Amino acid sequence: MAKQVKKENTETKDKNAKINPNKLKQYRVLLGFVFIITSIALLLSFISFFIYGQYDQSAVGDLTDRKEVVGNWLGKFGAYVSYLFIYRGFGAASFLFVKLFFLSGAFLLLDLPIKRLKNTWFWDLFAVIILSICFGFFATSLPELGGTIGYEMNLFFQDYLGKIGTLLLIVFSIIVYIVFKIKVSPDSIKSFFEKKRKDISEDFKSMTENKDVITSTASKEYNLEEFAVKEEIEEEEIPEPTLITSNFEINKEALKPTIEHASEINLEPTIKSITPVPTPTLVVENPQVTEPISVSTDEDFVIEKAADEDVIIENLASKLVADFGEFDPTLELSNYKFPTIDLLKEYASVGITINQEELESNKNRIVETLKNYGITISQIKATVGPSVTLYEIVPDAGIRISKIKSLEDDIALSLAALGIRIIAPIPGKGTIGIEVPNKNPTMVPMKTVISSAKFQEAEMELPIALGKTISNETFVVDLAKMPHLLMAGATGQGKSVGLNAVLTSILYKKHPAEVKFVLVDPKKVELTLFNKIERHYLAKLPDVEDAIITDNSKVINTLNSLCIEMDNRYSLLKDAMVRNIKEYNEKFKTRKLNPENGHRFLPYIVLVVDEFADLIMTAGKEVETPIARLAQLARAIGIHLIIATQRPSVNVITGMIKANFPARIAFRVTSKIDSRTILDTGGADQLIGRGDLLFSNGNDLVRVQCAFVDTPEVEKIVDYIGSQKAYASAYLLPEYVGEEGSSVNLDIDISERDSLFRDAAEIIVTAQQGSASLLQRKLKLGYNRAGRLIDQLEAAGIVGPFEGSKARSVNISDLASLEQFLNNEQNN
Repeated sequence: MAKQVKKENTETKDKNAKINPNKLKQYRVLLGFVFIITSIALLLSFISFFIYGQYDQSAVGDLTDRKEVVGNWLGKFGAYVSYLFIYRGFGAASFLFVKLFFLSGAFLLLDLPIKRLKNTWFWDLFAVIILSICFGFFATSLPELGGTIGYEMNLFFQDYLGKIGTLLLIVFSIIVYIVFKIKVSPDSIKSFFEKKRKDISEDFKSMTENKDVITSTASKEYNLEEFAVKEEIEEEEIPEPTLITSNFEINKEALKPTIEHASEINLEPTIKSITPVPTPTLVVENPQVTEPISVSTDEDFVIEKAADEDVIIENLASKLVADFGEFDPTLELSNYKFPTIDLLKEYASVGITINQEELESNKNRIVETLKNYGITISQIKATVGPSVTLYEIVPDAGIRISKIKSLEDDIALSLAALGIRIIAPIPGKGTIGIEVPNKNPTMVPMKTVISSAKFQEAEMELPIALGKTISNETFVVDLAKMPHLLMAGATGQGKSVGLNAVLTSILYKKHPAEVKFVLVDPKKVELTLFNKIERHYLAKLPDVEDAIITDNSKVINTLNSLCIEMDNRYSLLKDAMVRNIKEYNEKFKTRKLNPENGHRFLPYIVLVVDEFADLIMTAGKEVETPIARLAQLARAIGIHLIIATQRPSVNVITGMIKANFPARIAFRVTSKIDSRTILDTGGADQLIGRGDLLFSNGNDLVRVQCAFVDTPEVEKIVDYIGSQKAYASAYLLPEYVGEEGSSVNLDIDISERDSLFRDAAEIIVTAQQGSASLLQRKLKLGYNRAGRLIDQLEAAGIVGPFEGSKARSVNISDLASLEQFLNNEQNN
């Protein structure tokens, strides 16, 4: 029975899923006609209201009486609707509803995107309200102009703001409409008048020149004796000129002047004769002379010196820097203030308290335990840290290190402590280390590591203050040099606090223009606080509401979008002939890269994934492949990954992931197998939890007590940043259309193609690479328009279908074939 019900439900869903597109089109057309007819009806009823409104007013209340006669062109219904809209509503401003209904109907009939109407509806409704209040203010004797709503709102504002205040509010609202809807600014007004003044001055100048030409033509006289003399000259024999290659002279008796450096001159014939006479021509074989040198019989020569090429002695980039200074990416938010240290909580018990009795007791137990197994030591030293004390021992000669290493559990038993870890030997030292947890561990507040000189004076691209080491030193690392970070540990051992410490460190050191975060939070509660700094620090896909990604299905699009961003950035680096983002930004700051060629300042992008195992379970290869690609290639262009997981198993942290994440942080795990999965060695299973971690960036392991930053502290920081002036929107990543986009009906109508379709086709065929980023750079377009051009090229058959992050194939081999293809298309 259950199977039968399930089958019926499946069939119902399939029927609902198959919607006939023809019916949808019919409904759209029908609804479009309804809107247009409604707009016409409203127009007729509104116009007739101003003619017969007073006559029909008494009949509005008696609509059910068939004997009642009205003058409105649409009868009693028109009288009531116009009375409702104009008299009881917004007055004359109601005519804008006619426009809105007509436009809506036209958009539906022409199958245009309805989203484009949102802006029109918003501003027209805004104009309806403002016009109604304005008419209600100025036309108190004509209630039809402002309507009841305009009149009452006008009285309401006058009660609280007074007449002058209401007038100022109306003026301000009109200015808002002009600035944001009509987009009129002081600069545009100024440029309009300057353009008009320039046009007037050019017209005046051209009239003056025409007048001079007419005057000179009228005053020209012709002398008949001149013609006679010239005819005699033409009958004489013209002497042959001689040419010398380097310094040549033209026969002095005939031509008088001596001309040097043939490469710098250009002679033009000035023969003034009635009958044409053949003139000898001297051709100088020099690449800089583009025209033959002609000699005329006239003694007056016109010698023109070829213009030299412009020579810029000073470097153009240096001149721009001298004139305008280096490019400052922080200029748009020049008044941005970094979070203050006092936003972080100050705890009472800060600092390490040394318990001499505990140290002495642990020392004696270690010595005694080793002595029981025949191991004698010559020296022992203790270094006290926040949560762990390191005992360094120097064994006597002849003692094997492996023997001490095998006593790890025995020493833990004698000390009655959890988390004994033996380092044999300590790298760089001739000693063996035994880490013993303190009985009363000390918390490391975030405030102490942020305010430390090591962090404040760190000259790193992306500095991260993780916490304090066993020697009580602030541990600061550079994410840009890791270049990616893998965090793992059991539930409740401090991963989320570690992520907050990483993000807080970057917020305290980097300006919003210099770094952007892409946050993935499948838990939906860990990173939501950072929503408040969306327009400062976060990056997201276009047309996505929330910058913090909580839906696993959207992660795939974001990761592929980052791959597109990576490819675009590599193209910019190639054009700039640099190897990494640091060199590129330095070149851009010194104005050696032209923004008109698509160059821009590139902020660092940090991708943070809070629970990677959940993504692997739901998406698998679709997530692993782009992450592996980013991890392999994205270092040079400033995209860095931080991935955290609470399940460090081999099917989550695969070999491909581990190979590209040399920097790893391991919090406490439950088994040696998990420790080896994360760090390729044991030790993480011996940690004591509560932020105790091992950091590895290669072969060395460093034990760190992670800095503690509580949720209220993070909230204060993001509130402080979020209250300041921000960018207009979050940093937009390139638009990505998944494989499902291939089923979308592409634009195949030739008349609706983009005006740059032919240019785009020529660029794609020449490069033999079908990518939107190529069109962006060559045609200086936005990504959306470039994407539409690619869709149109696909519909025409010039490029192949979408193939993930690869460039599309090009189906036409050369420009001649493309020209033939387009001509055939036009003729069909």
